[in-house]
Amino acid sequence: MNAASSIDTADRVLLRENVTQFLAREARLLDEGQEEEWYGTLDDEYELFIPIRQATEPRSNEIDRSGYRTKETKAHVRIRLDRLATGMAYSEVPPSRTMRMVGSIDIEETDRPDVVAVRSAVLLYRQRGIDPHFDLLPYRRYDTLRSTAEGLRLLSREIILTEVSLATPNLGLFL
Repeated sequence: MNAASSIDTADRVLLRENVTQFLAREARLLDEGQEEEWYGTLDDEYELFIPIRQATEPRSNEIDRSGYRTKETKAHVRIRLDRLATGMAYSEVPPSRTMRMVGSIDIEETDRPDVVAVRSAVLLYRQRGIDPHFDLLPYRRYDTLRSTAEGLRLLSREIILTEVSLATPNLGLFL
């Protein structure tokens, strides 16, 4: 929360609890393969961005938002889910086993009373089939969450991957 917060302490505690629960539930749904239920947590205006990271640039200039590894909307997610349901999305046959650890959660108000900005760090463990090898994908997330009558909804997400050159064979799962 920013220092000039317009909400009182009790509301801030409740907001932190709701945001933390939202992120924990999201991680659990994805880890348990409940992508359709997770899809229901996306706002209709949902957008995801994973910009390119340049290793040769200073930290202040290493994120290149003119190019993206991934840029998608809720409609793109629907297409991906429909494809996964066919059993022909070979990057996920057999499905990855995952575990997401979400932490370093920082919540700030925005200029919109129904939207908060949330920063978090994620460590994603991924193992496929009987392969003894696994992937660890560390990244930062910059989310905006919208409060609706049905609860919080993920409005936007920017993911900053820690690695410049990915060791994982694909990004076929939902980050």
